[in-house]
Amino acid sequence: MAPLTIRTFLSRGFALSRVNASAKHQLNSLGGKCLYRYSVPVGTRSQSTITSTPIPEITDHFPNIRTHEDLYNLSVDQPEEFWGRLAKSRLQWQKEFTVVSESEVATGSFRWFPDGDLNVAVNCVDRHAALTPEKSALIWEKDEPGQEQHVTYRELLDMVCRLANVLLSEGVRKGDRVALYMPVCPMAVAAMLACARIGAIHSVVFAGFSKEALAARIRDASASVVITTDEGVRGGKVIPLKQTVDAAVKECRAVRRVLVAARTGAQVPMGPLDVSLEEAMASASSECPPATVGAEDFLFMLYTSGSTGKPKGIAHSSAGYLLYASVTHKHVFDYRPGDVFGCVADIGWITGHTYVVYGPLANGATTVLFESTPTYPDPGRYWETVERLRITQFYGAPTAIRLLIKHGDIWVHKYDRSSLRTLGSVGEPINHEAWHWYHTVVGNGNCTVVDTWWQTETGGIMLSPRPSAPDAPIAPAMPMRPMFGIRPILCDEKGRPVQGNDVSGALCIQSLWPGMARTVFGDHKRFMETYFNPYPGYYFSGDGGHRDADGFYHITGRMDDVINVTGHRLGTAEVEDAMTEHPSVAETAVVGFPHDVKGEGVYAFVTLKDNIEEEQAVVLDELKKITRTKIAAYAVPDVILVCPGLPKTRSGKIMRRLLRQIAANRADALGDVTTLADPSVVSLIVEKHRQQNQAK
Repeated sequence: MAPLTIRTFLSRGFALSRVNASAKHQLNSLGGKCLYRYSVPVGTRSQSTITSTPIPEITDHFPNIRTHEDLYNLSVDQPEEFWGRLAKSRLQWQKEFTVVSESEVATGSFRWFPDGDLNVAVNCVDRHAALTPEKSALIWEKDEPGQEQHVTYRELLDMVCRLANVLLSEGVRKGDRVALYMPVCPMAVAAMLACARIGAIHSVVFAGFSKEALAARIRDASASVVITTDEGVRGGKVIPLKQTVDAAVKECRAVRRVLVAARTGAQVPMGPLDVSLEEAMASASSECPPATVGAEDFLFMLYTSGSTGKPKGIAHSSAGYLLYASVTHKHVFDYRPGDVFGCVADIGWITGHTYVVYGPLANGATTVLFESTPTYPDPGRYWETVERLRITQFYGAPTAIRLLIKHGDIWVHKYDRSSLRTLGSVGEPINHEAWHWYHTVVGNGNCTVVDTWWQTETGGIMLSPRPSAPDAPIAPAMPMRPMFGIRPILCDEKGRPVQGNDVSGALCIQSLWPGMARTVFGDHKRFMETYFNPYPGYYFSGDGGHRDADGFYHITGRMDDVINVTGHRLGTAEVEDAMTEHPSVAETAVVGFPHDVKGEGVYAFVTLKDNIEEEQAVVLDELKKITRTKIAAYAVPDVILVCPGLPKTRSGKIMRRLLRQIAANRADALGDVTTLADPSVVSLIVEKHRQQNQAK
């Protein structure tokens, strides 16, 4: 495929361009025609109160756009006009752009609105504070129910400016990296936006990562300042965040300041690097002129696991990311002024970035910051919060939904959920049982259910049942349709597009979109090798996909050595590297296996060295502690099986495909193993697995 280059200069007005026959033929050949066929089996439709939300910035200039399909076709066939108009109407610019996109797939150069300037903090706070200063920007749903705290746009602007001035006083300048290790709270949001205000790049690290994982991310980003809190509170438990930061910073020479906010008010040791954030903000000015920030300047970097042991620092731009977050938030969830948007994700993950902070705030919404857990103090916590805060959109993970199903419907029926209009699912494919429970029990059959597929690298939702025509049905447990501007494609093992419907392949994207990641921080070669070299000319998601008989998309799972645990990507190599640090471990192979609650669990096959002195049970317990310490609690293996050896090819490659089948109790589907260096080891592992299952 030839390098795709778009260089479009905007003029005062666009000429009306009809979708030509050739473009329609290309779309149809990829299954595009069937993307909007609405014939699905009776009884699978999600009854919706959603209305067809037009995009007046587009439709006012294109009178022939009458249907959702017309609008989608325009977005993929004339992306420069589509995104250019939205960027001008949705965002406030310091200097308006004249170029929509200069992008080249072959070199991995992706630039949107490259000659424009804008400040993300101004777009998310200042312009709304000027129009609706007393409107709640944030509702902090603290760990204990009934203790919510509202933060208005006026108050958020004050916090952001003061914190930005503190960062400036500490020598943070445009382009510098700032690490955040914080719970879900208003101060964390203010810290993200304060970085954006001065043009610094924030790197939020999930406040459940270990000191080693935190230190590695601080070092990789070369962060000079870390922002944290004294402690965190989650599910009734106190988490020693400052203590973890202290241990991590000892290994990070570039860190010159640690700003410590108060969450619990606990007395924590304060060293020479430490400053009380509240005290510093109290003496800082409440006015901070926003920096001039280029559209392609990085807004943030966020680390995600890959198939190697080293996490990738995914870097996102300012303008393109913000535009995509804004558009997807509005149209996927049918956001309307006055809604209370409830995404219960942690800010340490991309979902928290895009649909807790940037998407909602760019649209002037009221967004909920959920600090607690689905079952604290009881399994009705989500629905009690919905009733009390009158949440209109609820966006959560299938893992939590499956967990709550086990506690029974009584915890849902106990609370009034009539404010809900849209229910969203994120993080992993949702199974049919969970989808139907979500729709029927939680939504009373009255809410639109949107199963969304996207990634840290995509910046925002790529596949989702909405937006679509208002009478379009929703098939259970499927993301179904592409977002505006997105052309999904399935490729075979040779990189060729798979034609027609009822087919499977590697899920790729053949269009470019503003919200896409720009690089892996400090390693663009890895960025290209991971996302663009496997299928030249396309973005490779790492996921497999199936396009059904009606042209709708279903995600079949990861195609690389990454496990999706409770909605969080976990590289198997990370776990293997941590476990092999134990002196008794000779070798280990980690795979995912089906888990009723988590979606995927972690299964570790371990071979031990000869003549070890420790009891085997002690070694296994220590291995779990190592993964908890080195990575995080969610990385701890659910199952550790001690094996006499691992299945390897004659070249020494571990056949993880066989191990995945064994872990999934599918030993009957192993196929021919005679080409292995030692085929007999497979039957020994199968028998060990069977014995361990019987012993449970």
